[in-house]
This record gives sequence, C-alpha cells and structure tokens, in this order.
Amino acid sequence: MVSEIVWHISQKNPKKPFFIPHNHITVLREPVQRILYFAIRSILLDITMSCTIIVGGFFGDEGKGKIVAHIACKDKPVIISRGGVGPNAGHTVQVGDREYGVRMVPSGFVYKEAKLCIGSGVLVDPRVLKYEVEMLDVKGRIFVDKRCGIITEDHIVRDKGSAHLSKKIGSTGSGCGPANSDRVMRISPQAKDVPELAEYLLDVPKAIDDELKQGRTVLLEGTQGFGISLYYGTYPFVTSKDTSASQIAADNGVGPTKIDEVIVVFKAYPTRVGEGPFSTEMTSEKSDSMGIQEFGTVTHRKRRVGGWDGGMARYSAMINGCTQAAITGIDRVDKSCFGVTDYGKLTKKAKDFLKKAEDDIGSPITLISTGPEMTQIIDLREEQV
Repeated sequence: MVSEIVWHISQKNPKKPFFIPHNHITVLREPVQRILYFAIRSILLDITMSCTIIVGGFFGDEGKGKIVAHIACKDKPVIISRGGVGPNAGHTVQVGDREYGVRMVPSGFVYKEAKLCIGSGVLVDPRVLKYEVEMLDVKGRIFVDKRCGIITEDHIVRDKGSAHLSKKIGSTGSGCGPANSDRVMRISPQAKDVPELAEYLLDVPKAIDDELKQGRTVLLEGTQGFGISLYYGTYPFVTSKDTSASQIAADNGVGPTKIDEVIVVFKAYPTRVGEGPFSTEMTSEKSDSMGIQEFGTVTHRKRRVGGWDGGMARYSAMINGCTQAAITGIDRVDKSCFGVTDYGKLTKKAKDFLKKAEDDIGSPITLISTGPEMTQIIDLREEQV
C-alpha cells in the first residue's frame, strides 16, 4: 500500500492532492490504510493552495447548503464564492432552531470570517440580493463580480408569462431563463451598469487567485443539480445553463488546474421539483408513508421523491470529476440514525446503503448528513486524518 501511495504521488502534479483510482478504493475500508492515505493527502493540502468545488449530483435539493456551511466552518476558507444560474436556486441552512433560505448569498455565510462572493457567471437580482444582505447582516463582506448578468422586472414577466417555461418546463419564474437568453444575445445589463450595486463590485477571479497564490483555502459553491444541467440533464426539462463542476469553476474564473477537490452531494432519496423524467420516482402515497415530505426553497412546490439511482450517481460523478462524495438524508434510510455524529454508531442498514452508494459513485464518501441541522453530520475527512 505504501508503495502504491508513493507511486500515485509521483504520477500526480505535486500542487494537487491525489486520489486512489476506483479499482483501489476498497483498500480505504482497512483502518490502517485509510489513516495512512488521508494523512499523506492532508500533508499535501496543508502545504498547497486548496480550492474545493461543491455541486449537486442529482436534480438539486440535495442539501448542498448544509454541506457548504459545515465545510466553511470546519475548513475556514478566506473566500466562499457562488457559481451557478442565479436566484432560481435556493439553499437552506439550519443553525440550531433557526432556518435560513438563501438565493443569492453563498450558503457559507455562517462562517463570519469569510469574504462572500458571487462569480461573474451568475445572474443577480439586485432586489433579492439587497433583501438577503440585510436579513443576514453580511454587508461589508459580500461582493459581486462586475460582469454578472442582471435580472430585470422584464425578465421575470417574460419568465412567468411563457407557457412553455412556466407550464411545460416548470420554471421557477425567477427570470433566469430570459436573462440568460438576453445575455447570449449581448443585450443584458451587467452588474457594473447598476448604480445600486456599486458598493459590492469586485473582480472576483482576481480576488480568488490572489488568495490561492498565498496558499489559502477557497470554496466554490454550485447550485441546482447535475440532472437539470442544460448540457447533461433531462433536456428540455433543465435549467438555462450547465451546473457541473467545470461550469462552477468557469463561473468564478478559476482554471481547472487550480481545483483540488470536487465534492458531489447526493441525496439518499433524490427529489425533483417541476416537470421532467424521474426514473426512480415513487408515488406521493409511498413517500408520505415513509415520512418524506419536502417543499422547494424558492417555489414552495412539493418535491417529487424517488429511490437511490446508482446509474445516475455514477454518471454524475464521472462528468463532475468527483473526488469525494457527500450523502445527505441517511436518517431517511434508517430513522434511528437521526442526529448521529459518529460513524461507528450508524446502523448496519445505513452502512450497507453507504457501501452500495460508494461503489456506485466510485469515490469515497467522506461526509454523511444525519439531519437538517448543521451539526448533524459525520465528517470522515477529519476522522480519517
């Protein structure tokens, strides 16, 4: 095993951490090998810059907000920057008894030492941003790239007024589709053209690059999920741009050689809002009987619920370049796992599910959410190092 690790180090760019190939992942289940593997990898991370992308592996609503918030508090990044489409995506973060739903501000806002950014690829609705800045009290540490596209009232009217978007596709009505269309036509305003955004403007790619050159940690937060990517999702029932990890890097102006980790978040029981195919979907009666009832953060529409989709998970991990996976909703697999923070206290049923999921994904599962609150999580990154 040691010789294999040394070989993998020699074959990789020394600036980046390494991962054992899929056919070697099983060795990570042996305690000594796992400790050795993650210890060496931790050393590499400590002496180099660290840029992590977090994206959704299914149709969105996977619990990315919680995972981002947890990693932000644990890893203490200097910048948390959001990529993705725009305010059509809502992330939920629960801290104690208080629940926050955010559509513009990065979910890592709970870590108060981080600078919060919105990358140039993202659409900004100034009204939504202003509301969240005041609600979350993040003025002075939230910044918008000057090249962000702007959502106007006209975009929202067109979105809601289109039978194709609102009825057939199931758009959220946030104006993102028409705004991206205008952006492609080169007629959409940019953030630098809006006076009320002047105090927030920043060259986000430059700010991120400056920190990475200093060896500091940066988190890039994705939105939506792989299944509704414009390129790879269930077209035409998709969002108005790509949602994969490479797109999130591009949205923030970060080149592929600067990415160290891609954490793909999967939900034990995937959900989907709106129209479109859902191969593992179960009836509402069945999901209700299982105690699974969820509603969208933005639209408040009831989410459709399905079973684990190993094939989709594997393909999503491939396209996203997954290096680690997070699983949320393990307490839905076995209710007795609710709130557990120690892997050893998970039930056999839960561990069997995680083993299958890891085999399907082809990358190690390092984060396991056991409930909605931010601290209800098992972080194997820390445990294994």
